[in-house]
Amino acid sequence: MKRVQFSSRWLPYLFLAPQMAIIFVFFYWPSVQAVQSSFYLEDPFGFGSTFVGLENYADILSSHEYLGIAKFTLVFTLLVTGLSLGLGLLLAVKADAVLRGSHSYKTLLIWVYAVAPPVAGLIGMMFFDQHIGPLVRAAAFFGWDMKVGLDYTDTAIAMITVSVWKQIPYNFIFFLSGLQSLPASVREAALIDCRSGARRFLDVTLPLLAPTAFFLLIMNMTYALFETFGIIDVIVKDKAANNPITLVYKVYMDGFRGNDLGGSSAQSVILMLIVFVLTIFQFRFIERRVHYG
Repeated sequence: MKRVQFSSRWLPYLFLAPQMAIIFVFFYWPSVQAVQSSFYLEDPFGFGSTFVGLENYADILSSHEYLGIAKFTLVFTLLVTGLSLGLGLLLAVKADAVLRGSHSYKTLLIWVYAVAPPVAGLIGMMFFDQHIGPLVRAAAFFGWDMKVGLDYTDTAIAMITVSVWKQIPYNFIFFLSGLQSLPASVREAALIDCRSGARRFLDVTLPLLAPTAFFLLIMNMTYALFETFGIIDVIVKDKAANNPITLVYKVYMDGFRGNDLGGSSAQSVILMLIVFVLTIFQFRFIERRVHYG
């Protein structure tokens, strides 16, 4: 392999400088500030701060409200990730088998990905509107009086439904690309060896899609933890006391609504540690089962 030569030894660092500056300004510096603020009790009017050590962390971890939100975040993340991956894979398999009108079929499935999370939340609220929402009327037909924004369970269902709907096209794109990149010879050999479509999918197709599925697992869990903020914000309408919220929305509520900068910083540090541990677990244990061809 030919080695790249630069006219100056400082030129590679010059090319890296803009990206490193962005990483420092938007990631490292805020992270350091959050860790530092988590050890202080900040005055809500900005007149000063008092060092309290680990008191903010102790208050958070002993709060029944915070632990309840953490449990909901876990359930929310698992459901959104599992349903988004499962439905995205199912639609990709079906789209891969479509011969006529395949471009129109794929376009209809992909266009939802262009919708911003707050807009997706607004569209979802229209579907779950108490008076004109078609999904509320469909539930009423079966005797279910849905009250999104008032009932805890109904609001949670709406949040999960809208979040899954928003993420399915992302998974669909990658799964479809993975399916179409599989060697035709492997598919033909599997078709000869096994007549059962389900067996061929489990024994041949799914293992070959493992690298794609592993990548999407990480991206979907990140999406459920952080990128659903806009959807949740629109659905709960600042009424977090009566509705389920996730940990990242709790950080926003305490920091920007409650002016508890020290407590919200401690929550953000805890959330960052959770994501760090989760990422290590995924790469150390789950990736071992992934075979890259």
